[in-house]
Amino acid sequence: MLTALIPQLAKRKILVVGDVILDEYLFGRATRMSREAPVPVLEFEMRRHIPGGAANPSANIAALGSTAIQIGMVGRDEAGRQLCDALQAAGIDSSGVVLDPSRPTTVKTRIMAQMGLRFPQQVARLDTLSREPIPLAVSTQILANITQAMKSCDAILLSDYHIGLLTPELIAAIHIKAQESGLILSADAQGELEKYARFSLVKCNADEASAYLRRSLMTDADFAAAALDLCQQLALTGGMFITRGGDGITFATADGQTAHVPAPAVSDVYDTVGAGDTTIAVLTLAVAAGIAYQQAAVLANVASGLVVRRVGNYAPSPAELIEAIRDWGINE
Repeated sequence: MLTALIPQLAKRKILVVGDVILDEYLFGRATRMSREAPVPVLEFEMRRHIPGGAANPSANIAALGSTAIQIGMVGRDEAGRQLCDALQAAGIDSSGVVLDPSRPTTVKTRIMAQMGLRFPQQVARLDTLSREPIPLAVSTQILANITQAMKSCDAILLSDYHIGLLTPELIAAIHIKAQESGLILSADAQGELEKYARFSLVKCNADEASAYLRRSLMTDADFAAAALDLCQQLALTGGMFITRGGDGITFATADGQTAHVPAPAVSDVYDTVGAGDTTIAVLTLAVAAGIAYQQAAVLANVASGLVVRRVGNYAPSPAELIEAIRDWGINE
């Protein structure tokens, strides 16, 4: 029974490295159209801060009963303090987060309009970030934090939001240390697949796979061939997973096997934000627990199916996974 595997996702320890982001949501009720421009006027109702970017896989890991140790960097500013507070509130170990006074904390501010629907609608997003190279002192401290934290971990998960933390040099250093320790090494590459060669497992979405391989992917057979090609080109030691939204996940293993795992029939899809983070978190936990790739992909599909029914990042609980598996009639 698939539900019997869910407790195995707990009591793991995962080191999560990547671009941490403060997701800020500003909610307001739409009252009228502005006379200054063709935009709605919102009357402010509330503000929410949620761990985003590479902190979202950590939130999912913590919600499933495992320990997430966060490695990342924030600015010495109010947003950095708010993000660290949000990490701690989510049960994430933030001791590996480095303060960089030379840059602002990355913030994604979403303006959400309440318009009488079940969920508010996003009307604008404002990003605060720096794309300047990371100072040597900061990258040195990050690697030192990784070296210290990985001693007691089951796996290292790299979440790349392309804001600058995961440089090829840092990834290479992490790879060497993981090999020496025999740790599982997973990555959500978000398109920059070449940086993650020789990893245990890598995830990307359908568009990223198509762009990297420079060919159209339409059928299950197309995606199976693509997953196999990527697995071989990147010399992965475990498997390559391609997420396909409502069409599920296709994966290929290092020994040449391929499989397609359909997504559950999810109704009320409201927001796909964070679904990929949930997928890589569940895949990493499952593989660390020794769960077969096929079942790991099913669990990841179920978890991400719960996420897309919410607005913004969401970390489902073990009880929600069990309920969804039963409600959706999944028997694998």
